[in-house]
Amino acid sequence: MNFWTPCKQRVTTIPKITKSKVDTTKPTGKPAFIWDDEVKGFGLLVLPSGVKSYVFQYRTPQGRSRRATIGKASATLTAEQARAKAKALRRAVEDGRDPLDERQEQRDALTVAELLTLYLESARFAEKATSTQAVDRGRITRHLLPTLGKKYITKLTTEDVRRAFAAIRDGKTATDEKTGNRGRAIVKGGEGTARSAVRLFRAVMTWAIDEGMAKDNPAAAVKIGVDGQRDVILETVEEYERLFRTLDKMQAELRIRPAAADAIRVIALTGARRNEIAALKWQHVDLKAGRIVLPPASHKTGAKTGKPRIIGLPAAAAAIIAKQPEGAPEAFVFAPARGAGAIALSKPWRDVRAEAKLPEGIGLHGLRHSLASMLAVGGAQAADLMTLLGHRQMSTTQRYIHYADDKRSELAERAASPITAALNGSGKPAEVAKIRRVK
Repeated sequence: MNFWTPCKQRVTTIPKITKSKVDTTKPTGKPAFIWDDEVKGFGLLVLPSGVKSYVFQYRTPQGRSRRATIGKASATLTAEQARAKAKALRRAVEDGRDPLDERQEQRDALTVAELLTLYLESARFAEKATSTQAVDRGRITRHLLPTLGKKYITKLTTEDVRRAFAAIRDGKTATDEKTGNRGRAIVKGGEGTARSAVRLFRAVMTWAIDEGMAKDNPAAAVKIGVDGQRDVILETVEEYERLFRTLDKMQAELRIRPAAADAIRVIALTGARRNEIAALKWQHVDLKAGRIVLPPASHKTGAKTGKPRIIGLPAAAAAIIAKQPEGAPEAFVFAPARGAGAIALSKPWRDVRAEAKLPEGIGLHGLRHSLASMLAVGGAQAADLMTLLGHRQMSTTQRYIHYADDKRSELAERAASPITAALNGSGKPAEVAKIRRVK
């Protein structure tokens, strides 16, 4: 029996994978495999996020290399239990069988609801940032389960997914529900929500194919359109002044909690993502160095890059953080009003936006775009903006450079308009004469 070991990840072979070895193995910047020398093909996958999963690597009778995920290392799946499953898989391979194909046959009756539950328990989902996990759970619970949950994976069609997209777009999954002691969740649906839900379902089906639970992806052929450009931003100093004056006024009048007002101020000053500040913990703040250092599991691109996100703090932002009541390392910097989760900023921001008469439709994420756009107009280069925003790809950042080029052209055109008018003979005679004397 042949076994294949990936060459692009860090690979280690040890005599035997034990609970002690699993517990003491630390994550690195890249996925790492630890292979068991006793049961060939049995291994432990350690992701940069710290998630550890037992795997079994083998070749099919046709020579195709495949890897089966046995499960996440946990109290309910010990090293010895995973080893026993790996031995069973090895026996199947030695008998000329393909365990992943057999798993597919055993799960022919799998429903979409069951598949989504398995996905939420998977190592793939665990790789995502905490904030992304929360958003994905919401899309699954409120949109995908109601529209597709009862369908069987083997019978799911592109038309089924297309109908689900239309239902979410048309608001058929809209709801208004209580969310414990944190208020209400108002879910409206809409085209943007439908696109996001179907994109997530595509990713789930791709994962299911990788895991041998599905053979094709019926969501791949569904046309969902493209997202609109998020171009609602603050473009002038006056708009920023209105924002900060409104925050001061509402805070003085006790209409917004100081923690919420300060969190919004820091987002505006740093261009950080909303949840990077709302869920910021003291252990990630380095005021002496003037920066925030978020570990890979705590920011959007960390699961893919395995790198921390460093957010520079201007003096004003550092001063705002410094005045917050300091707590334990794992405590939130901006304390929530109640409950165990991060501070809620959506409603305070809507109130501030309306009172400050800011552009309709601008969200807290718009403050991120606003800062990047203003810096680009001021001459910042794409590489600098990429570092500031924590983007993974230059193409994501390039939009701000295009915006800056367009804005500079607009300003130049505005400045030159009197001269252009004179050149075209439409200016006042005195102005034209004055220009001619200069010549």
